[in-house]
Amino acid sequence: MNGVHHSTVSVVIPVKDDAELLRWCLAALAAQTRAPDELIVVDNNSRDDSARVAREAGAAVIPCETPGIPAASATGYNVATSDYVLRLDADCVPDATWIAALAAVLDARPDVAVVTGSAHFIDGPRPLRRVAAAIYLGMYVATTAPALGHTPVFGSNLGFRRSAWLAVRDEVHLRSDIHDDLDLAYHFGERHRIRRVRAAVMGMSMRPLSSVGGFARRTAWAFRTVLMHWPADFPSVRWIRLALRRVLHRLGVPTPRRARS
Repeated sequence: MNGVHHSTVSVVIPVKDDAELLRWCLAALAAQTRAPDELIVVDNNSRDDSARVAREAGAAVIPCETPGIPAASATGYNVATSDYVLRLDADCVPDATWIAALAAVLDARPDVAVVTGSAHFIDGPRPLRRVAAAIYLGMYVATTAPALGHTPVFGSNLGFRRSAWLAVRDEVHLRSDIHDDLDLAYHFGERHRIRRVRAAVMGMSMRPLSSVGGFARRTAWAFRTVLMHWPADFPSVRWIRLALRRVLHRLGVPTPRRARS
C-alpha cells in the first residue's frame, strides 16, 4: 500500500508512435507500490494513438514539436512540479517498487541529487535477455565513465531532484542527433552526486540491439556527444576540475556556474 510521503514525485515519459508499448508501461506504473504524484507523457509528434492511450491512463499529455528525445524529455522535466522527477521510456516496464526505490534514496541521502538504475530486456530471445542487457549496459558504463569521471546516467531508469534539473537546464543540449543520457550526465555530474540504485529494476525492449543500423546510430550519437563537450571536458581536464570542485565543496567555498559547452 502507498504510505504517507513528505516528498513528491513526477514521472516523465517521452513518446513517439509507441501506443501499444506505452499502454504496458502505464499499466506497470499504475501498479506501483508508491504512486506518482504527477504523470507526464510528452507527445513528440506521434501519428498513432499514443496521446489517447496516455490520457486514458490519467496522464497529462504535453506536446513537443521539436523532434528528438532530448527536447521531448526536457519539455517534460520543465513542466514537472514535484520534488523529484523520474524518467523512463515508453518501451519500458518498471518493477512494482521502481518509484519507491529511487525516491527512497533521494529521501535518505540529501547529498545525492541524481539516481539511476540498470535494466533487463523483456523481449527478444529469452535465453539472451539478461546476458545481452548486461553486456549492453556494461559497455555503456565502461566507455562513458572514463570520459565523465563519474557514474553515467541511464535515461530509461533515471531520477533526480527537480532543483538539480533547474540548475542545468540552460546548459543541456536539445539536438536530436546526440545521446541525451550522456549529455545529461556531463551536466549533472559537474556539480551533483550521482548514485546507482540496484534495487530500481527496469524492464526494457531489446530494440536498441534489433538492427545494426540502430546500434550504429546510437554509437554515433554517443561519440558526437563526447566530442561536442571537448576541449572543456577532455577527460584529464574534467577529472582535475571535478576533483577541485569536490575539495572546494568540502571547504565550503562556492564554485562558479560553468558556461554551456
